[in-house]
Amino acid sequence: MSIDYAAAVPPTYDAPSVVGMHKVDDRHLMELNMGPQHPSTHGVLRLKLLLDGEIVESVEPIIGYLHRGSEKLAEGMNWTKFIPLTDRMDYLSAMNNNHGYVLAVEELLGGPDAGVVSERGEHLRVFAAEMSRLASHLLWMGTFFMDLGAITPIFYALRERETVLGFLEELCGARLTFNYMRIGGVKYDLPDDPTYLPRVREFISNFPAQVDEFERLLKQNDIIVARLNGTGPLSRQDALDWGVTGPMLRATGIAHDLRKVSPYSIYPSLDFDVPTTTQSDCYGRLMVRWAEMVQTCRILEQVIDRLMNKQLDGLHLNPAYAGGKMLRIKAKGEAYARIEQPKGEYGVHVIGDGGLKPARVHVRAPSFANLQVLPLMARGQKIADLIASLGSIDIVLGDVDR
Repeated sequence: MSIDYAAAVPPTYDAPSVVGMHKVDDRHLMELNMGPQHPSTHGVLRLKLLLDGEIVESVEPIIGYLHRGSEKLAEGMNWTKFIPLTDRMDYLSAMNNNHGYVLAVEELLGGPDAGVVSERGEHLRVFAAEMSRLASHLLWMGTFFMDLGAITPIFYALRERETVLGFLEELCGARLTFNYMRIGGVKYDLPDDPTYLPRVREFISNFPAQVDEFERLLKQNDIIVARLNGTGPLSRQDALDWGVTGPMLRATGIAHDLRKVSPYSIYPSLDFDVPTTTQSDCYGRLMVRWAEMVQTCRILEQVIDRLMNKQLDGLHLNPAYAGGKMLRIKAKGEAYARIEQPKGEYGVHVIGDGGLKPARVHVRAPSFANLQVLPLMARGQKIADLIASLGSIDIVLGDVDR
């Protein structure tokens, strides 16, 4: 039996290929997939680009490749066992995610006015969260410049970050997914080492000088300035309309920091500033994050001084929720708590039906919310600028596809 190969070929194969091509205003635009892969798109993020040569006409972020269903998983475990899953959402800000979740559950148990968490426990929480903020900003800085083709800055960033992670490891035994905070306090008190806080204090005292070193290396670098100035612009109104928070919003000149505007824990008693700029582009976001690291050091110095010199009330873990009782918490009602995570507002909405497990948990993740404005930032810019714009948002895909 002979086969007529010409007849077997679908007629559409004979036509000129127009897949991925669009004609708009006499221009031939090309569709191009960028990702999903880790370099440049920071994880399993797919960007569907519509290009006019090198110019980005539009970009559509395609998410869902990593989706873990963390919020649904919460319904099958008791209140405390969900804490490690918050580590895995934004694994670069695990301490902060722990903090937001336990605050929400504590609201169901009576809130901060009911004395659920001791004074010492609050100080240890803020200490851990702000150390985590330093580690997050440092890794963002290093990877951001790697996106731009600069290899040296990540070595500077990792040098300082390794020290921070070493201190956190001494505190809780982990270096990435800490699982440290607990409903009613924290898992461990400070290490039984009299040199621990003095060593942290010395590092924090010297850290602003390291930020100065970063600035001397990069702030006036001709290539960095040319690549970042005017790249990824975002207007203040667009930022507000799309719910952008964190350093991206503060780069538009709005001093919105939940530690100030909606304070929680011990933040009302701490003295620090909220850095802002009106240069809402990649360069401005870099300046804001550098300044925030310096302010984080101010916060940590005050907290460390209190832990070293002040007799704080209570144990690090409220006895009412210690031991096995932590796993047998029964909570009923509905609560929402929000914190200032390194990337922006991290909110947790919990609903309890009086049982041992949450009836519903929903997370307002800053990476997910901030990623929405990428099409606005990238339109009319070049492909290389798109990489810088995406990097300046500071996303973690576990936070997007939680």
